[in-house]
Amino acid sequence: MREPRRPLLPLPLPHLLLVSLLSSSAAAPGAGAGAPPRTGGGGVARSIADMDTKEAVSAKDVSRKEPISGVIALKASMKYFDADFFNDSKLREMEDGAKEFNVPAFRDNRKLVALENGGLHNPSALVFKSSWSDESKISENKSFQYPHTSSVHRPSKDEDIAFMSIIELGELIRTKQVTSRELTAVFLRRLKRYGPIIESVITITDDLAYKQAKEADDLLEQGKYLGPLHGIPYGLKDIIAVPEYKTTWGSRTFENQILDVEASVYKRLKSTGAVLVAKLVTGSLAYDDIWFGGRTRNPWNIEEFSTGSSAGPAASTSAGSETAGSITYPAARCGVTALRTTFGTVARTGVMSISESLDKLGPFCRSAIDCAVVLDAIRGKDAGDPSSREVAIEDPFHVDIRQLTVGYLDSAEMEVVHVLSAKGVKLVPFKLNYTVQSVQSILNITMDVDMLAHFDNWQRERHDDDYEAQDQWPVELRRARLIPAVDYIQAQRARGKLIREVRESFTVDAFIGNVTDWELVCLGNLVGMPVAVVPTGLKSIKNPPEGGTRRRTTVTTGIYAPPDHDHVALALAMAYQSVTDHHKQRPAIDDLGPGDDIQR
Repeated sequence: MREPRRPLLPLPLPHLLLVSLLSSSAAAPGAGAGAPPRTGGGGVARSIADMDTKEAVSAKDVSRKEPISGVIALKASMKYFDADFFNDSKLREMEDGAKEFNVPAFRDNRKLVALENGGLHNPSALVFKSSWSDESKISENKSFQYPHTSSVHRPSKDEDIAFMSIIELGELIRTKQVTSRELTAVFLRRLKRYGPIIESVITITDDLAYKQAKEADDLLEQGKYLGPLHGIPYGLKDIIAVPEYKTTWGSRTFENQILDVEASVYKRLKSTGAVLVAKLVTGSLAYDDIWFGGRTRNPWNIEEFSTGSSAGPAASTSAGSETAGSITYPAARCGVTALRTTFGTVARTGVMSISESLDKLGPFCRSAIDCAVVLDAIRGKDAGDPSSREVAIEDPFHVDIRQLTVGYLDSAEMEVVHVLSAKGVKLVPFKLNYTVQSVQSILNITMDVDMLAHFDNWQRERHDDDYEAQDQWPVELRRARLIPAVDYIQAQRARGKLIREVRESFTVDAFIGNVTDWELVCLGNLVGMPVAVVPTGLKSIKNPPEGGTRRRTTVTTGIYAPPDHDHVALALAMAYQSVTDHHKQRPAIDDLGPGDDIQR
């Protein structure tokens, strides 16, 4: 999701020892000011600085009659913690305390909670609250009132069926123009055909899909219709656990992992009658688009990669997750509508964890209406996720957008501004004002330390050597070992200051801006605010092949709202899409143009 920073590389240990000795301000015992120089063998006067490292350590050990190698190493390492201000006496005290108290406590805690990787169990007692309201409102869990869709007829071509909205497909099923089994077969054929091309599928769940489709059809025959997701095929990012199926986390280390866990989001979708057809690609351990089977491609330009760890969901339409850009980046690249939900809106029970105060689940869909339907199904609290809440999200289908004041950043796509203005929304220039300059580093510190806590054992067992992209998690998690607990807490305090400043500066109901600006991605995730990703057009690719091509580069924007106001972002996105058709465009995977030499 970003270019990894080069880690600080320690000097070889002998060099460190020599540097620490040469720079030490403490005189050796008996060698104070005015003391005669000591003599080495043969009567030649030598100071410790004149000796090689091994001799120097030996000489000081003898003079103090106690080993000091630990103190020397500790002194040398303190600069990497920005804490090189302790004298030798204090360092010796710290070394003793670490041996007697810290290390045994660390080991006891790891035995209790860290032997299993992935953060599926034993969540932290420290829970991040994203809500800006003083009192947490409890939702009555009323379902959204979906728009009525009439005169929907089954297309003659499977291709046209595949690009219909959830509301339209739901109407086809409700009116029995198509069965769930027929619809499931359509999507399974597409997954098997295009999945290998764009490398977006890890596991196709044929047996489960047809079983769930039959159950949906049987219920309908009994006169029981569960709603717009009844019988609708969908996919899940492969960090979301489904019993009896592999949950690989995109990593060769966990390629054959089967978890006896049913993720909350899967459980909720199953209760709506939806049909799981595939576990979709996640970048390895939810980082970017490289996984153990390859690298996921952008359907609009399959010589380009989809970016972001929700690569498979963005390329296929599904439910994904974001810690830092894994919904916004791939949705923007692949030209789909998506919603990064308010932190805590969707429970993460049974989902691999990177950071318990940053991870969020959200839908990738054809349209904002579809995103609203999925959000309605998956939102809510679960006992397995202490940060999940019953958020009182209003019905996005009944928001009067004419009562809203919406800001737009310099980076906003102006077509969206003009369309919403014509729909009666008050649009004003806007800028978020905050003084915190370390937004990106706050996110890096938070995410990397949290991730290391969830994959501590993975690193200790040297599985990072087998990781698919060595410049990603391996580098970041090694660096995370050098982040002191006190500075992690300072980062959270700085995060709190950022949240207060953003809240004070958020003087509009929503704002429009670039959805892939890294500073804004970091800020939005630290604050926990929702954003709707909206396709706004297509443009020609750079350096097209001779003879032309139908491959394209997507153009998108983001509609940001305050925490717990996902309905506002969705309502504005729906208003924009009601008079535009960018979200209805189809990538030309089967017809890329003359002279295009894609190997498939």
